[in-house]
Amino acid sequence: MMYTTIGTNNMAKSVVFYDALFESVNVEKWIPDGRIVVYKGDGFLFGIAEPFDEQHATPGNGAMLGFMMDSVAQIAQFHELALSLGATSEGEPGPRSKGPAAYIRDLDGNKLCFFCMD
Repeated sequence: MMYTTIGTNNMAKSVVFYDALFESVNVEKWIPDGRIVVYKGDGFLFGIAEPFDEQHATPGNGAMLGFMMDSVAQIAQFHELALSLGATSEGEPGPRSKGPAAYIRDLDGNKLCFFCMD
């Protein structure tokens, strides 16, 4: 099992964003613990955290998290949902070199990819 943690500067807003994003798939809030919230899916853990050093959280330059989707339709659904929750588009749903994908930046500027091996 793998896990990834990204930083946030507003835990309350990030929790609302990721709760709504993960609501339609089998991902549960596993550890809701103040400065870190961890979501648990099939074979992975995903956390949002306030930086331990108490400095401003920044997105990694060149860093991107990929979320495997079940279908092209689910890619479009997640992209649209993320935008409605305040994310910004970094690439509309469509074909890419190894299959369909869409890209967004979350409320803190972290880059996410929704893709499938269709």
